[in-house]
Amino acid sequence: MNAAHTLRVTMNSIRKIPASLSGVFILEPRVFGDERGFFFESYNQQAMTELGITDQFVQDNHSCSSRNVVRGLHYQIQRAQGKLVRVAEGEILDVAVDLRRGSPTFGRWEAVRLSGENKRMLWIPVGFAHGFSVLSEKAHVLYKTTDFYAPEHERTLAWNDSDLKIDWGLKEKPIVSKKDQRGTALRNAETFD
Repeated sequence: MNAAHTLRVTMNSIRKIPASLSGVFILEPRVFGDERGFFFESYNQQAMTELGITDQFVQDNHSCSSRNVVRGLHYQIQRAQGKLVRVAEGEILDVAVDLRRGSPTFGRWEAVRLSGENKRMLWIPVGFAHGFSVLSEKAHVLYKTTDFYAPEHERTLAWNDSDLKIDWGLKEKPIVSKKDQRGTALRNAETFD
């Protein structure tokens, strides 16, 4: 197999689907399955570069949460993080909020269902707050970040901001941490220039 053929196979292994927010997009990997199970590439640097993700990832995170948990909306005002999010088991509604003041979509949000079943990933570049709600009994969420966690720079946007009106897709009362309950409304939040 020559290098050109290898690149063509890799490029065809992930489909890029545009989202409504500039810079955010959904990735749909090609899944190879049979009676034994399945296989897919969840990350391939060469393919990601071709799709427009040129950032270097420095940290992988794994979160497990129960049904009706809402996490977020988190971001780092310095040492900002781009995130590549996927679900290994269960289902979430993954949410990104544009916090880039100069962006035409500033203050708007995008919500995408990610699950172990659909194997989709969401690319959220620097300049966005991120959070999710758990729609299944439990969910294992995996995400790569482009910078290290820096608690001194972390900020929390209010998950229930009345100006944002995010529909978290929950049928029961959300379970939210004390930290996330103290999130700041968008109108008072530190944002990106």
